[in-house]
Amino acid sequence: MKVNGQARRTIWPEPDGVSVGIIDQTRLPHAFATLRLTTLAEAAHAIRAMQVRGAPLIGATAAHGLWLALRADPSDAGLHHARTTLLATRPTAVNLRWALDRALAHLLPLPPTGRAAGARAFAAALCDEDVAINRAIGEAGLPLLRELAARKPAGRPLNILTHCNAGWLATVDWGTATAPIYLAHDAGLPVHVWVDETRPRNQGASLTAWELLNHGVPHTVIVDNAGGHLMQHGEVDVVIVGTDRTTADGDVCNKIGTYLKALAAHDNGVPFYVAVPSPSIDWTIRDGVREIPIEERAAGEITRLTGRQDDGQMATITITPEGSAAANPGFDVTPARLVTGLITERGVAPATAAGLRRLFPESPIAP
Repeated sequence: MKVNGQARRTIWPEPDGVSVGIIDQTRLPHAFATLRLTTLAEAAHAIRAMQVRGAPLIGATAAHGLWLALRADPSDAGLHHARTTLLATRPTAVNLRWALDRALAHLLPLPPTGRAAGARAFAAALCDEDVAINRAIGEAGLPLLRELAARKPAGRPLNILTHCNAGWLATVDWGTATAPIYLAHDAGLPVHVWVDETRPRNQGASLTAWELLNHGVPHTVIVDNAGGHLMQHGEVDVVIVGTDRTTADGDVCNKIGTYLKALAAHDNGVPFYVAVPSPSIDWTIRDGVREIPIEERAAGEITRLTGRQDDGQMATITITPEGSAAANPGFDVTPARLVTGLITERGVAPATAAGLRRLFPESPIAP
């Protein structure tokens, strides 16, 4: 995808050969800044502080974090310490564990002297794989958008609602929920995106709107609670969201507020699709509500806001009464019964165990 007309990825090896570059997403949308990661601690901090975020990008950053760690200590103990450190950064997104487990299986058989180079090559391959997966999700979802657009009166855009940021900033490139949107836009299909602000961190308003603007995709930012109203009045043709973890039975864990959008879509007969890269499928669990750990984030994300003032200066303000408690669950689970379909890199499946099994027969889920 593009920033100021220049194609970019969200993470890359720096030319110095000893560091990794990332976009500092905490500075967006008001400033585009990059950071160099040189140590395990810096990689873990980038994930924990959400300088990088989104399940696929978290996994890719963790893989690079292993490389940085093994440059300093390539022993078995160093490798296991790095895995434990990175795994503790974010509990909900399954891509983190998936990437680390794959890396460990690849690196442990190598002699310590070859592990740093092996980890760097593994991280690079993981990033290329993520790009290919997300492009394939876009190609699988594009026919759905074409079909829906064909039902619209001539000259009317297809109105797509999305939640949080499941765009290229959440991945290495293309995004998950946005991949079909970008392909549709690039193919000349008239699309318009309703962008949920996505409180409390405002990833929709800050990140999705920023990347759609840079790529020239028409969009409008709305408050989180406006989606149901728009659906009631026929202003939403389809909802597409991402996922941080999808169960073997098709339950979807995504940014808090996704469940409410699914309920509104179900009530108004609006198709509700989830873009699901296969690394985000947790084949070990079936009941998302009871089995997926939900990250409880800091109360300050709710009680305080940071933004740019009219004079261009940044400021952080408190918006709640002093002394009021705040609860901040970061995710919720949308039951499979509310999901129209799962858009994967291998095609579109119903949100069922049988549907996922058909596309991924090699998966470890029991028949």
